Amino acid sequence: MANTETALKEATTIEGAIGAALVDYTSGMALGTIGGGKDLDLTVAAAGNTDVVRAKVRTMEHLGLKDEIEDILITLGSQYHLIRLMKSRGAGGLFLYLALDKERANLAMARHQLKKIEAELEV
Repeated sequence: MANTETALKEATTIEGAIGAALVDYTSGMALGTIGGGKDLDLTVAAAGNTDVVRAKVRTMEHLGLKDEIEDILITLGSQYHLIRLMKSRGAGGLFLYLALDKERANLAMARHQLKKIEAELEV
């Protein structure tokens, strides 16, 4: 089992990774971040993506969908933003956020690797 720091470091080894964060979507706070920079403020991204997750959860409730969100993909002109909701015990209300350079990333592999990181992360 990996801790937050180890999991985020592993996320940055994904081809094309720009930055990663572990976020509590009940508060919008990043519990840990790595990478990013002047063009990607991970604290701002964590808060903004919290709104995305909350909106999707609320919409599913309104629709009566009894399913779970695996991940949410936001495709920009030059980046992919991948949000992976945590399902492991004791990790309710958390998600992993990964920003990728679209030209260098393999989206299918990134999703696969982030799923593996999520499964091994113990919060």
